[in-house]
Amino acid sequence: MNEITLDNIDLQLLTQLQRDASLSNVELAERVHTSAPTCLRRVKRLHDAGLIERQVAILNPERMAQIVGHGLTVVVEVSLDRQDADALDAFENRVNKEDSVQQCYRVSPGPDFVLVVHALHMPDYQSLTQRLFTSDANVRNVKAFFSVKRSKFGAELPFER
Repeated sequence: MNEITLDNIDLQLLTQLQRDASLSNVELAERVHTSAPTCLRRVKRLHDAGLIERQVAILNPERMAQIVGHGLTVVVEVSLDRQDADALDAFENRVNKEDSVQQCYRVSPGPDFVLVVHALHMPDYQSLTQRLFTSDANVRNVKAFFSVKRSKFGAELPFER
């Protein structure tokens, strides 16, 4: 990947796109006070440089629950017996294959991993725990916290402008 230098317009573009990636190119250009062609070229450059990983729709869990039913959001701490690079990588690779695991962090100190899991219901979560934790002899401890309410959710990375 080539080195990229970001100026104030690039940082403004990234800020706006983090807040609302559905903005049209014209709307985005207006917000950062540049022309539409310049805006399009700069956003493409940011994508090509790998700074913009992907664009997604963030669903409202309360509204979705009214339609498809409530699911479970679980924050899970996982400690392994062995923490050598191969053991950590093996666990991380298995976790990354699970769609229900929406976020995975290697952390220190404390547990080795913190996961954010979304499951349809308790039997779905139990099946996941069997696949990821119970069947892995290297998993020493699992501690799960079940969310009763999401009070904040964000994905915006802070940076100085």
